[in-house]
Amino acid sequence: MSPVLDTTLIAPQDREEAVRHAVWESVVAVDIDHGPPAEDMSVRMGLGAVGPLTICSARATAVTIRRTERLARKDEEPAVFLGLQVSGTSLVAQNGRECVLRPGEFAVYESIKPYTLLFDKGVDHHFLRFPRAALALPDRLLRETSTLGLGSGDPLTRLAFTYFSQLAASDALHQGARTGAVFEPSVELLRAVLTSRYNNSSLVKEPMEATLSLRITQYVREHLADPDLSPAGIAAAQNISVRHLYAVLSRSGISLGDWIRARRLAECRRELADPGGRPRAVAAVGRRWGFMNASHFSKVFKQAYGVTPRDWRDGSRPHG
Repeated sequence: MSPVLDTTLIAPQDREEAVRHAVWESVVAVDIDHGPPAEDMSVRMGLGAVGPLTICSARATAVTIRRTERLARKDEEPAVFLGLQVSGTSLVAQNGRECVLRPGEFAVYESIKPYTLLFDKGVDHHFLRFPRAALALPDRLLRETSTLGLGSGDPLTRLAFTYFSQLAASDALHQGARTGAVFEPSVELLRAVLTSRYNNSSLVKEPMEATLSLRITQYVREHLADPDLSPAGIAAAQNISVRHLYAVLSRSGISLGDWIRARRLAECRRELADPGGRPRAVAAVGRRWGFMNASHFSKVFKQAYGVTPRDWRDGSRPHG
């Protein structure tokens, strides 16, 4: 993520104006009230983009951010913000509601309405700015789902927090051809979260189906080391049939068995090459990632990488 601002490099008397300018130019026009005096103020901001999606990651001392009625009326490009709490707590207020966000939780709020963000103990937060038009959601739904604390209790919101946190932190996804492949799934995932919370079945069905392949592959990634990982178990976790599971993945061009094997092999390859890790027997590494038969593991590893796992391990570790 490209650095936009680091107040340690700015004279204390210029810090407030530098922060205001960076936020207004990169994210959105807001009033900013810093808690500590300028000499004790600390703000670090990084900025990235995935197509029309703007991402700002910030760590800072205590601050209150207000999107006033006057600033909201001037909005020429309406946006929906997704705020992800990394550590500490924050408060989000809009539409007469407020919620406290804790680590692993997030909330949405709109740029066309006044809002307040309170970080009284400091900021450790990702801000994702979606074009409002891209979400294509009814005004009432956005109004009624803003400033709801969305936490880890629901599997869909848990997936969304993990996904958007990784998206915010990954520079490799903010450039080149990848941006086109990431923006649409990101929009559909946020739509699925909001329509699910709104509890309108006619609005939920389409985005939920659109993100099903993403949720399936995320579930599989989280359970790669489970020796009992199976199509039936994966389907049950998503409340779908095995036939539906295969149909969804087929539409995404994914062969489930090949996809799982390729990612398990990649984990084995990474672990065997780790110079900081404790040397482990090749067969033990294979078993850890679901390859119970040592000779089969060696065969498929060589087919994938052109070298046996033992040779890969020995050639990757420092000598001497």
